Amino acid sequence: MNLFQRSAKVFNAAFTPLLSVPVVGPLLGKSMVTISYSGRKSGKRFSLPVAYQRRGDEVIIGVAMPEQKQWWRNFLGEGADLTLHFPDGDRTGRAVASSGPKGTVVRVTLP
Repeated sequence: MNLFQRSAKVFNAAFTPLLSVPVVGPLLGKSMVTISYSGRKSGKRFSLPVAYQRRGDEVIIGVAMPEQKQWWRNFLGEGADLTLHFPDGDRTGRAVASSGPKGTVVRVTLP
């Protein structure tokens, strides 16, 4: 694990609880959400906060500095299921990651 990944782990551990604080959570919840997914190799359950945009039944998660991160690779190819923990309730959807000239994104289709 490199320095960036260790720093991100500390940030995620400190930031994630803020999303459930009564006053702060709803403000952050307009652009941030915690996602949970199972690792493609380990099968372990992971949760982390991400910035998102919602477009109808689709959630777009932009991956900043994707070369420094590995979580989004769980959604390459046919993708995988993930859970988004919104303030008004959890939603499960199918996530598919793609990389292109405009960057790396994970698109989540909600049922």
